[in-house]
Parts: sequence; C-alpha cells; structure tokens
Amino acid sequence: MKSDYKNKKIAVLGAGRSGKAAALLLADEGAKVTMLDSAPEDKLAGLEPLRARGVYLLCGPLAEEDPAVYDLGVFSPGIDPELALAKNFSRKNIPVIGELELGWQFCRVPVIGITGTNGKTTTTELIAQMLNACGQRTVACGNIGKPLVEAARENDDLAVLTVEVSSFQLETIRDFHPEISVWLNFAPDHLDRYRSIREYREAKLRIFENQTATDTAVVNVSEHLPPIAPRITTFSAWTDGGDFSLGNGWILFRQEPVLQLSEAQLRGPHNAENMMAALAVGRARGLSFAEMVPPLCAYRAQLHRLELIRALGGVDYINDSKATNLDALEKALLSATKPIVLIAGGKDKGFAFDSIAPLVGRKVRRAILIGEIAPRVAEDWREATECELAPSLGAAVERAQAVAHVGETVLFSPGTSSFDMFKSYADRGDQFRALVRGLLDLPL
Repeated sequence: MKSDYKNKKIAVLGAGRSGKAAALLLADEGAKVTMLDSAPEDKLAGLEPLRARGVYLLCGPLAEEDPAVYDLGVFSPGIDPELALAKNFSRKNIPVIGELELGWQFCRVPVIGITGTNGKTTTTELIAQMLNACGQRTVACGNIGKPLVEAARENDDLAVLTVEVSSFQLETIRDFHPEISVWLNFAPDHLDRYRSIREYREAKLRIFENQTATDTAVVNVSEHLPPIAPRITTFSAWTDGGDFSLGNGWILFRQEPVLQLSEAQLRGPHNAENMMAALAVGRARGLSFAEMVPPLCAYRAQLHRLELIRALGGVDYINDSKATNLDALEKALLSATKPIVLIAGGKDKGFAFDSIAPLVGRKVRRAILIGEIAPRVAEDWREATECELAPSLGAAVERAQAVAHVGETVLFSPGTSSFDMFKSYADRGDQFRALVRGLLDLPL
C-alpha cells in the first residue's frame, strides 16, 4: 500500500539509476529528499534532474559522515550494509527500506518476481516476451535495466510487472508481495557481501515471505526449500519428479510433451529450465501451451550469455561473460559438446573452485586464468587440467588462439565477477568480443 511521504525527511543512498528514480518519485510525492553517495560529485552523472526537483546532494566523506536524522532511508541495491554510508544510518536507528520495496508501494498491477543465482535475466526476458505476445502487457524491470520504482509509475496500461529480484534487493523488503514467485536455483555467490552461504540464501528466501495460499511459487524441484505458503509448481531439467521435466528432446508437463527443444533458439539444460519456469508462470496466469510456445521458441539470448562470437580456424569462440559465479561456469561447461580451452578468473569473491574440478577434468583441455583469483584457481584445478596464468584478457585470448585445436571451443566463462579488471561483466564481454574479432587466421 502506498505510503504518505509528503513533507517527510528522506535520504536516498546511492546515486545510480535506481537511487535517482527513487529520489525523483519521492520528490514528486512531496518529500524533502537528500541523496547520499560515497563517490565524489565529479564521478556522478545525471544529477541535474534531481537538483531541478529540489533534491539535495551530499557526496564523498560528507555523505558518509552526515549527522542529519531522517524519517526514512531508501537503500539502492548496491549499498552494502557494511559500508560507512550505511553504518552511519544503522548507528542512528533510522528505519530503512530498499528501492524494490518503495517501488512495490506504488504498483497498481500484480507482480511476478524472479530470483535465483543464475538465469534470472534470461527468464525475466522470456516471461516478458511471452506475456506480451500472448496479450498480457508487461515490462521486464527490477534488477534488469529499469528499476521497479520507475516501472511502477508507468504501469497504468500494464496487466502485470515482470520483476527480476536480487538478494541485495530482498534484504530490505517489508511488504513486497509477488503474485507469482520464481526460484530458479541456488549456488554459492556474493560471499564478498555475505558472511556465509546461509545468510545469502536467507536473503533470497524472503521472496516468499509475504505470499499467501492464493499465490503461486514456481520452484526448482531439486531445491530443498523450507515450508512456504503459496501453491507450488516444480520443474527440473536434471531430475525427475517435477511438474515440468525433460524427455526425448522435449519439455514435458506431467509427462506430456509441450515444447520441442530443437525448435527453440536457446540451448543447454539450464536454458530448458528457464523456459520451464516461463511456461509455469504463463500457466499460472491462465495461458495455454499453444499460446506460449511460439514466443518462447523465438526468444534469442542476450549478449554475454554463451554468445558465439565467431568461428576461426576451425575453433568456436564463445562469450559467456555473464558467468559471474561458479554455478554459471558449471552450466556453461555442461552445455559444451566440444573440447574446451577455457578462459576464466577475475575478482576473488571468497569461494573455492575445487568443487567443479572433476567436471573441468572432463571438459577442459587447458585453462587460461586471469585476475586476482587466478593463482588460487590454478591450485584448485592442478590435477584436473593444464593451467596457465595470463596477465590480461588480451594476452589470454592470444594464448587461447595459439593452443586451441581444430574442432575445439575457446570459452570465456569467468566464474566470478569482474570488478578487479573491468567496469562490469558487460564491459569485459565487450572487450572479449572485440579481441576475438580482431584475431587473424593463423597458418596451419
């Protein structure tokens, strides 16, 4: 339910896209808004619309030491509770919500919430494309481009909002209540933010917190979840027992074929699961399989997700820069049908790579490792495959071309995040693509 923010003194933490959208909404609602960001002002962009609406800006150390007391703090998803900016709030016992919760308060249509360690963006886009093609107008938003707080203000002609939801966003919810929740999978990640895997998992589980018996949860059957209130629809590409499963090249619903995988643009069992989740959501919204299958089959994966860049000298070069954790790397290896020269590594996020060493031994002929975590990965895989370290992505690509054999795949699937060397996974994927396109065909 929408709160009354008129004349309330509110601080928005973080001047990224979601923070700016939250500040503008609150200013329109008559709040007295201050935006705080640890970065110096000359590193921030797009501030003029905020000033034009009367938003006061504090940056750098002034923001981290702000002595003011506010009626409410609104956290952007990237604000770590351990940062000085956030701790300054906790010391003063100021109530806090996140941008997701604020957006929810202004929603006038039902919400589909999609979470999981991997596959969130693909599944969110699949669902949005499917629903729009079937006459249920929606937009993909949340942790995927447009923040919920921005989409919620534009939802007058929508039937539903399709929202990608991260653990960071779920940390600060109060009443956020998706009509349909989707739990795709869970694997270790973000241990540079959370004190334990359990804490990370508990943040994600909050997606079910406000659902009731009249709502729906779409969950992976292989996940062992605590008791939850909503009706459950299950799926899995790896085990039997789910409402949706795989068999003889088809997605099955209760053992009846509904979607032939050879007709779809997406490849791999992990993408089959993403399509199963989308089918389950559409079914919960009253759609038939006949309606849903064509738009799902037409969907093409976005950049940086097992993206074939080119074939050169009999070698395929694949960009999977979106693989920012170990589970995503594992899925990429499982989907491969050719021997792999793997380029992996990046930021040390606190988890080991030894758990997938047996799979690496089966799939990877050689690993070329980059980033701060490279020496540790080489140690974890020392008995699985031949490993070498490269000082840069450019050097890794050159080395991969030199050692790859005809009929193999050079796979760039880092298995961790990129912030030690790049601005984002998209930045490093763009750089990989440019490097590969710049390669010359070597003489045999």
